[in-house]
Amino acid sequence: MKRSRINQIMAEADEMIRHYGFTLPPFAYWTPDEFKACAGAARHVIDARCGWDITDYGAGRYDEMGLFLFTLRNGLLGDLQRGGGMCYAEKLLISKQDQLSPMHTHALKAEDIINRGGATLVIELFGSDDQGRFAEDRGGSIMCDGIRRDYGPGEKIGLAPGESITLMPGDWHAFWGEGGDVLVGEVSTVNDDETDNIFREPIGRFAKIDEDEAPTHLLVSDYRRWLG
Repeated sequence: MKRSRINQIMAEADEMIRHYGFTLPPFAYWTPDEFKACAGAARHVIDARCGWDITDYGAGRYDEMGLFLFTLRNGLLGDLQRGGGMCYAEKLLISKQDQLSPMHTHALKAEDIINRGGATLVIELFGSDDQGRFAEDRGGSIMCDGIRRDYGPGEKIGLAPGESITLMPGDWHAFWGEGGDVLVGEVSTVNDDETDNIFREPIGRFAKIDEDEAPTHLLVSDYRRWLG
């Protein structure tokens, strides 16, 4: 993805987030130089990879297959492994109309996906086989707003604003906005995007960046290179 396009997506996302009554934390608006100056105090933000995340899954077709995310807060995998401390995470996502977030599951993360505003969020679901692999002939069981619901293989569930779905490890899912763009909330156990996204197809989690202009704000995938 071109950095200029990423900068544009950030500005558009911030506008949509504010439209629905949310405001991002102060570190969201740091310039790269400000982030460098604050890196010592912001060590947890860096280590937990909180912040901006824009991906086309390495396919170069963001409008067709991509996702905007902002990680608001996140614990560390070590907290989860020892069963104490900050074992939770929270994100805001934007799923644009007909923009696919492709079929995947998680080995560790349980998550609530919440429609925070906009159009309908469609979730397509499949179950797992006995080894946890994608199973096109299996369904499973999830909760929608705390109410248990069985699903068949390939079943699509539409979430209107205010509605939510709880997904457990082994619930394979893809999603997109239907009828318009959707602001999505995610509340989950500790989020580890580098190792805990298991895609059905062999795709990348992070975008490759063409640095055609300077970044307005750093992506979480920039931290290692820019901040050490």
